[in-house]
Amino acid sequence: MATTYKILGQITGSNATSSLYTVPGATQTVVSSLVVANRSTSNSTFWIAAMSSGDTLANKNYLAFNVPISASDSTALTLGITLNAGDFIQVSGMATGSFTLFGSQIS
Repeated sequence: MATTYKILGQITGSNATSSLYTVPGATQTVVSSLVVANRSTSNSTFWIAAMSSGDTLANKNYLAFNVPISASDSTALTLGITLNAGDFIQVSGMATGSFTLFGSQIS
């Protein structure tokens, strides 16, 4: 099995739910870290959810909910999450935010 270390996903935030990363078929993923950047001059909040393939968003999925982030600031989270094919990470909260997910894919 080959392991590839990479940027798993990068998106510009929105106030709507966005899928940051979905594990490809026949692959497992270890999420190492997530960096959230607030590019606004105003304080904001964000949330992160980890979901199994086929799940719809529910309270059980939240890893972080309405986390405050200061204006023009960033936060780095060390996660160590394991995901199987079809599992996914969703984010939301800041129209002027950026989310970058790092980890390794095993296939």
